[in-house]
Amino acid sequence: MPDYPRIAALRTPEAFAARLRALGLDLGFDAEMVSGAEAPLAQPYTLRDGTGIGNRFCVLAMEGWDGTQEGRPTELTERRWRNFGLSGSKLIWGGEATAVQPDGRANPNQLMITPATVGDLAALRRTLVDAHRERFGATDDLLVGLQLTHSGRFCKPTSWTRLEPRIAYHHPLLDAKFGIAADTPPISDDYIRRLIERFVVAAKLAQQAGFAFVDVKHCHGYLGHELLSARTRPGPYGGSFENRTRYLREIVDGIRTEVPGLGIGVRVSAFDFVPFQPGPDGIGVPTPFAGETYDYAFGGDGTGTGIDLTEPFAFVDLLAELGIELVCVTGGSPYYVPHIQRPALFPPSDGYGPPEDPLAGVARQVWVTAQLKQHRPDLCFVGSAYSYLQEWLPNVAQAIVRTGQADFVGLGRMVLPYPDIAADALDGRTLDRRRICRTFSDCTTAPRSALPSGCYPLDDFYKQRPEKARLDEAKRKLKGA
Repeated sequence: MPDYPRIAALRTPEAFAARLRALGLDLGFDAEMVSGAEAPLAQPYTLRDGTGIGNRFCVLAMEGWDGTQEGRPTELTERRWRNFGLSGSKLIWGGEATAVQPDGRANPNQLMITPATVGDLAALRRTLVDAHRERFGATDDLLVGLQLTHSGRFCKPTSWTRLEPRIAYHHPLLDAKFGIAADTPPISDDYIRRLIERFVVAAKLAQQAGFAFVDVKHCHGYLGHELLSARTRPGPYGGSFENRTRYLREIVDGIRTEVPGLGIGVRVSAFDFVPFQPGPDGIGVPTPFAGETYDYAFGGDGTGTGIDLTEPFAFVDLLAELGIELVCVTGGSPYYVPHIQRPALFPPSDGYGPPEDPLAGVARQVWVTAQLKQHRPDLCFVGSAYSYLQEWLPNVAQAIVRTGQADFVGLGRMVLPYPDIAADALDGRTLDRRRICRTFSDCTTAPRSALPSGCYPLDDFYKQRPEKARLDEAKRKLKGA
């Protein structure tokens, strides 16, 4: 494992800034935090329709793998959403990745939104809002959405371990990596059209459940994201940029017609790389590909590990044309390039060691978000990949918001052990080092071992659950494999 300095060892602003300089990273860092009403992170944000959002922290959508097989929340789901309400964040980006139909689930326990479950999701939202009201008083500046998804080639609707893929096209590397047979048929155009109808129905149900907006998910290798790279797919949903965005445009058209008044957001992987794999020393290396260019990465430059924002710029232009103001930026996929998607020093037990200091992964996502914001300053951008910053997350977040590189700072993994980190940062309190996410990746290893996601190392609730022993045993087996 490379000897990258741990963030916890960079105990002073000077030490952290020195590490950034050593890496040549222009990340942005405010050594002095501002608290109170004048703090950049405490400033409200007003959307074009007059909706006010009370501060600049956002809880990103996460999957808990802990619903029922009918797609309903359980007490574990309710606890996580209650913590979202207690977080202090005023923007809740989807709360949870929620499937719009059974065969599109990423696991058999993923939440679904259907006529049968809409009441459960309405109650889940109320749990979040009530918790926020109890701790912070007013909720009129709290905006809560629901992320709608179809998992595409990563569908596992009936088994935690067996893929039942719904691919948009055959991928020369991902098919082999995930055991997708050459005779697996890509989904048909009719399937996509029926799915678009399901997204519209799901959006209507989300509005009935009280959600202010829906996220039409286009990230992390799932179907919306895969269609953005479907250059080899024939027909109306592949090939040209216009065709590869038709799925999004038709969903948005349907929602605008059938669900007036509902907001729409999009979380997008604005860049992607060639899949990585463990090298001889366990460190991630790019998978070799045939040909001179790699043409399967949306936002890629053809080298497999570089970025070209020409199409992402066109994508956010399209969002503006569609009247979509809320944009959440991420990159890659946790399935084949986790180091660019969620930078971590400690990979999942079945993953690979980081091929770069994870701070470089954070800086890459910050840079991409800043470029998109500069291109479309009229849109509202949420950035991702901040959890690896740990103690220094508020300092970087303040600098990024203060300088206009992003409008909101998205919090993902960090919220699992430390749900109220935003409240502590906003109030000027010293962060509780015992609860800071250290990116041990157990929240990813657990579901890959058929267990609910959670922070098993730091959250006392999960430490004491019987799944902790099962996770430890699964990790031992994975390391011994």
